[in-house]
Amino acid sequence: MSNDFLAVNNLTVHHGQLCAVDDVSFSVQRGEVFAMIGANGAGKSTLMRTIAGLQKLTSGSISFKGQEISLMPPHKRVKFGVSLVPEGRRLFSSMTLEENLQVGEFKSNKGPFNIHRIYELFPWMPDRRRQLAWQFSGGEQQSIALGRALLTNPELLLIDELSLGLAPIVIEKIYALIPEIVKEGLSVMIVEQDVAQGVGVASRVHCLLEGRTSLSGVPADLTSEAIERAYFGADLNSTKDH
Repeated sequence: MSNDFLAVNNLTVHHGQLCAVDDVSFSVQRGEVFAMIGANGAGKSTLMRTIAGLQKLTSGSISFKGQEISLMPPHKRVKFGVSLVPEGRRLFSSMTLEENLQVGEFKSNKGPFNIHRIYELFPWMPDRRRQLAWQFSGGEQQSIALGRALLTNPELLLIDELSLGLAPIVIEKIYALIPEIVKEGLSVMIVEQDVAQGVGVASRVHCLLEGRTSLSGVPADLTSEAIERAYFGADLNSTKDH
């Protein structure tokens, strides 16, 4: 069995007849920020949902902390230390901010995060804890979803499309918290369309193009041209004069 913290090996995932993820392999280490980048429809969210157990894989394997989890149901993966911040936040709109956080705290693992710690990370929350989730802006809802996932006290935090639909200043504030989260001993895997944000915070980057790996490496070793080619799948030399 692999010594990697998270090991994804030859993973293939279908939506009906459509192959959304095609023979993808990568690993994530303890304490690492790992960015999965790619354009819309590249297969990033499908990959993330498969790791979380919300999507069934077609073939390949997923192991976490040395244990095969490919067939483990989602709730058991949460107890084993894997938590997902889903695309679109998926808050309970008729519940208050604090009630949404309490969902994450229910049967959580032992660890550094409790509601008080979340309120320290997001100082605006305590005064608004009794407001209903639908009353918050997109950025505020993303913060609540992040707090809810942290309250399970995961060892691996999966964040799907962190910056989607958010204003740049809000994105910067949320990304500024990533180092604080990692300091608590977590590994973080981010799925991101915003290449600059993903590459800027990550220790390693993996790019998907139409469900397949198109680039993988350490940000310092990757040129902007190589990232652009991997992201769009275009021959940049042939398009420069057009």
